[in-house]
Amino acid sequence: MHFFWGKGNPLYLAVATSGASGVEDSFCSPPTIKAKGRLREREQRSSCQFFGLPEANLTFLRLEEDEEGHPKDSKTNLEIIQEHFLKIRPTLVFLPHGKDTNLGHHHIYSIFCQVAPEAGYPLVAFLNRDPKTVQMRCEMYLGYGEETAAWKGELLRFHQSQHQRNLKQRGHGMDERILKMDRQSAEMCSVGEPYAEVFELEFFGASELGDILG
Repeated sequence: MHFFWGKGNPLYLAVATSGASGVEDSFCSPPTIKAKGRLREREQRSSCQFFGLPEANLTFLRLEEDEEGHPKDSKTNLEIIQEHFLKIRPTLVFLPHGKDTNLGHHHIYSIFCQVAPEAGYPLVAFLNRDPKTVQMRCEMYLGYGEETAAWKGELLRFHQSQHQRNLKQRGHGMDERILKMDRQSAEMCSVGEPYAEVFELEFFGASELGDILG
């Protein structure tokens, strides 16, 4: 997304879940779902400000969630996402892979796959690799070096609730967890740079990027 944004392309971010399920009780007072959601929203806003994304391009969808803070795969959520999708009308969409152990990732992917075919124009989904992705094809990648890695690490540390949880549970921060995965991705795809973000492409109303980009 930073690559496209840096080349002058319009970019819009829709935050689909509160992310409350990923916040430990000890990190938030009171440790309620709503308080955790507000905390994650503040972290997201700070992260986007550091990224350089205008406030007007950031939307919190505030979907229906279960008791643990995971988005429901419901008709209401489908309608909310569909309305926002048709308002923006994106041609390239970045989202989590469906084959992921994170329930929120799985549900958002499932809802998107119901919305995208109804768009009425060709588009492509870039399904990104996450530490919880179970299986995916490496169909496109973006390699990057140490300078960008340092920037990405700083970006990730704005999500302090996740950073501290990773330090406590895994012995390393969220930044190192993601960068380690990107180092593995670079090796897996034989990229000539030390890090890489990899994606699987899923097309809707098209069969290749040329059908969309012209």
